[in-house]
Amino acid sequence: MKVNLTELEQLLGIPVASAKPLGGGSINQVYRIECEKQRYCLKINHSAPEDFFTAEKIGLEALAASNSVTIPGIRSHGKNYLLLEWLEPTPDRGRQPEQLGRHLAVMHQINGNYFGFDSDNYCGKTPQVNTPCADGFDFFLKYRLATQIELASDAGLMNKNDITIVESIAQKLNQFIPKQPASLLHGDLWNGNVIYSHSGPALIDPATYYGWAEADLAMTRLFGGFDDTFYHGYQEVRPLEPGFEERAPLYNLYHLLNHLNLFGSGWYDSVMAVARRYASGS
Repeated sequence: MKVNLTELEQLLGIPVASAKPLGGGSINQVYRIECEKQRYCLKINHSAPEDFFTAEKIGLEALAASNSVTIPGIRSHGKNYLLLEWLEPTPDRGRQPEQLGRHLAVMHQINGNYFGFDSDNYCGKTPQVNTPCADGFDFFLKYRLATQIELASDAGLMNKNDITIVESIAQKLNQFIPKQPASLLHGDLWNGNVIYSHSGPALIDPATYYGWAEADLAMTRLFGGFDDTFYHGYQEVRPLEPGFEERAPLYNLYHLLNHLNLFGSGWYDSVMAVARRYASGS
């Protein structure tokens, strides 16, 4: 989508030589901005909620403060935009997936005093409630699954029987999931939110909070997954408890429900396949 450079200059307060649209985003418009001596990544959304980009900025800052994963620097932000450091992608990933696994494992070793976050944010464009909670099972039930179930019910995307099935497994999470500390998470960790750059592997577009590390890692199994070397690198630093592969789809129920709410009934079968699997105890 072509943009007016004069309008961009007024929005950003800097001279702009060119703006190249970038693919991959389903929520925001994304551009590579060329200035006289600098490149930037611009995310823009004129219909974004008031706190949308502020919430993303706070999440990026929390991840950057962990000194574990590479995060693009924040140059400026406003109600309708976020301007970030440009990280030039590299066609040769080399050992970067393995490095990313190690860096993520280090980040997951940073523990919070509670599950949740200091402020709410967004997963995609869905509001993500991060009310602090002492218990991880209560947090995942109330502020991950239950909120998504309510949205799907209100939109008519799930019927009463569907909701009963999902709620039945939500009430017995501790039968499937081991107790874990509250770790610093990216929160939306699919492969589209990774940049393998000349500066090394970096993470973008977070939905940051303190939660189960396995939940963050489970999402890497969705939408194409990550290289095997990524998981090898992760486990060299932070070995997983046995049974993770069997638990991963249950964690991902949150993201599947979110996709159902964001993109419609095409995600219904994926949601219910996971729900029925765990409702049957398999």
